[in-house]
Amino acid sequence: MSTAPPRRPDLLAAGAATVTVVLWASAFVSIRSAGEAYSPGALALGRLLSGVLTLGVICAVRREGLPPRSAWRGIAVSGLLWFGFYMVVLNWGEQQVDAGTAALVVNVGPILIALLGARLLGDALPPRLLAGMAVSFAGAVTVGLSMSGEGGSSLFGVVLCLLAAVAYAGGVVAQKPALGHASALQVTTFGCLVGAVLCLPFLGQLVHEAADAPVTATLNMVYLGVFPTALAFTTWAYALARTTAGRMGATTYAVPALVVLMSWLALGEVPGLLTLAGGALCLAGVAVSRSRRRAAVPGPAKAPEPRREEAEDRR
Repeated sequence: MSTAPPRRPDLLAAGAATVTVVLWASAFVSIRSAGEAYSPGALALGRLLSGVLTLGVICAVRREGLPPRSAWRGIAVSGLLWFGFYMVVLNWGEQQVDAGTAALVVNVGPILIALLGARLLGDALPPRLLAGMAVSFAGAVTVGLSMSGEGGSSLFGVVLCLLAAVAYAGGVVAQKPALGHASALQVTTFGCLVGAVLCLPFLGQLVHEAADAPVTATLNMVYLGVFPTALAFTTWAYALARTTAGRMGATTYAVPALVVLMSWLALGEVPGLLTLAGGALCLAGVAVSRSRRRAAVPGPAKAPEPRREEAEDRR
């Protein structure tokens, strides 16, 4: 059994997905810090404005024009659902529930992405993808249970996290067709702009809170806009254009494991054995979901059997 060497586009897509997962994991650490000084809507708007400014400069340097008309529907829907609604609701929900509950509910998102992708985009649901997602979700549940009890939870907070998961799934599925008509940078830039416009009602809160916020909180907000938003959403779109929505959604199950590691290193939050076990399950599930069946090497060709007439002539 052997496989052909991976092609360069496959390696680039895998690298882009890795950058996305690492930066999105780091976002949880920054949100925890910035969220102490900024309200959910103000934090989302500040993050999106930083992202739009960064992406706008990159687009100007690269001379990226406007996306074609055929891409705008997907850009608008993903901008409203994922860049705008998702960020506000998730920030709000994480203030209402403990970290474990939020992790459990939000990680329903990749499952919804796979189901919506199969229903609306015609994506296949191979057994390896389903098995990997099941393993990763079990890991996310383990991580969530091990972290539960660190804070209060409310039904309202659970509903907010569930809405965030649905918005995340809808945004990804809407973004996929747009990437067939526009570049990853265009889709990300104008999706981020749509989200920022949606969050403009929070501008007054942002200005008021920025005046009193510590510098570290504001720097964390800017970091969220430049790296987990501008850079990570662009690398996400690049990878998504080259694979299915379900497979990309399954990749994000590596985020809980990386969050555990980063919280350990950056915040000194030592994880327990159950948390580490859950993180290992998340990574194992991602490995399974991203794997592909090996192509069997054809054996040596058998010589054709002599025809009956030839066999009789040899007698």
